[in-house]
Amino acid sequence: MSRSFDAIIIGAGQAGPPLAGRLTSAGMTVAMIERKLFGGTCVNTGCMPTKALVASARAAHIARRAADFGVVLSGPVGVDMTVVHARAESVASHARANVENWLRGMKGCTVIEGHARFEGPREVRVNGELLTAGKIFINVGGRALVPDMPGIDDVEILTNTGMIALDTLPEHLVVIGGSYIGLEFAQMYRRFGSRITVIEKGPRLIAREDEDVSATVKEILEGEGINFRLDAECIHFTRHPEGILAGVDCTSGDREVLGSHVLLAVGRRPNTDDLGLDRAGVHMDARGYITVDDHLRTNVEGIWAMGDCHGRGAFTHTSYNDFEIVAANLLDDDPRSLADRITTYALFVDPPLGRVGMSLTEAEKSGRKLLVGYRPMSRVGRAIEKDEKQGFMRIVVDADTKEILGAAILGTDGDEAIHGILDMMYAKAPYTVLQRSVPIHPTVSELIPTMIGEMKPR
Repeated sequence: MSRSFDAIIIGAGQAGPPLAGRLTSAGMTVAMIERKLFGGTCVNTGCMPTKALVASARAAHIARRAADFGVVLSGPVGVDMTVVHARAESVASHARANVENWLRGMKGCTVIEGHARFEGPREVRVNGELLTAGKIFINVGGRALVPDMPGIDDVEILTNTGMIALDTLPEHLVVIGGSYIGLEFAQMYRRFGSRITVIEKGPRLIAREDEDVSATVKEILEGEGINFRLDAECIHFTRHPEGILAGVDCTSGDREVLGSHVLLAVGRRPNTDDLGLDRAGVHMDARGYITVDDHLRTNVEGIWAMGDCHGRGAFTHTSYNDFEIVAANLLDDDPRSLADRITTYALFVDPPLGRVGMSLTEAEKSGRKLLVGYRPMSRVGRAIEKDEKQGFMRIVVDADTKEILGAAILGTDGDEAIHGILDMMYAKAPYTVLQRSVPIHPTVSELIPTMIGEMKPR
């Protein structure tokens, strides 16, 4: 049995469903294939449930600080993890249902649940049925990387997926990996009431950030009672009657950490190993990421890859932008490209880090003549009024061209305030335009023009 469509989309993550909407609106017939949960990582095990957990953790944190704001609460603040988990699952399940219902009600779209595998450059088999199409779009996402560490097969390890499903409070959560996912879970579960130890192989946290950003994030989290073990060169695991022993080979401190639970957060890998891409002739790199050009085209004509599976963007916003690039080039005669995309993202600890463009380290390595503006959050009125004075903001510009090269805002509302700088960068406006703007008082953004006015040569 076989069926023919104008287009096949493999994976109902962030890029797939909106592309199905555009293609069907253009009169094409589309087969949408999803093997598990509609909505992809963001909806099910990523952004939405984790940020719901972050919100619950912040509510507990603020409640414990109530007296600092003159608010009197009777008795200690407690956390009901069953309710916390149910709330996060409700957020995810509602979004998942919306995506699925949208697709199933989409005229011209046939939803097929099952595992798709290529049998050629135009053929995909799912549930024993052969599907053919002139255009095929791969949107299969990624999953947690589980490297071959000594003893890892002998103990029960949690990844982000397992943490989302957890409805109990770990007595002592050991987090392997001091980067974005690991730090977000570390802080939220500390605020829920767990003891936390973060083990990081490198000499500092979030290694892609500037050293002062890493140091400040560490200081903030240590202030909440999170313990860190850095320079852990040889991480290994052993069963223990009271949980799991995580062994480390650090320059100081105990050689082992006993935890009730272990979260592995050391990276991601693409879901490309079981698609039969070799039968279609699609090229991948050594890590399994699909090779694409700036228009998301693979080396095989008529096959595109979008989202986390191609390794040129690892966020919900970049995945959605992949859809926009593909749709613009295919349907709108609008030549959009990955080359036009400016790197931007956030670390959703509290206070958050908002980042755009180059870090200071990257800008210095570029050899450009730089101007750098800096302002501690302790000199930002909004932060003082909220009593959230941790962190700082920084902007880096090219002194000769006046181009904004990058910025970091680590502090309250930093994940929102960074967008004013991002917008200026997309507009290709010189920093003087942002410097002369008149932002609303009292906000974090209002200090950005002031910071620019205080820039100094680097």
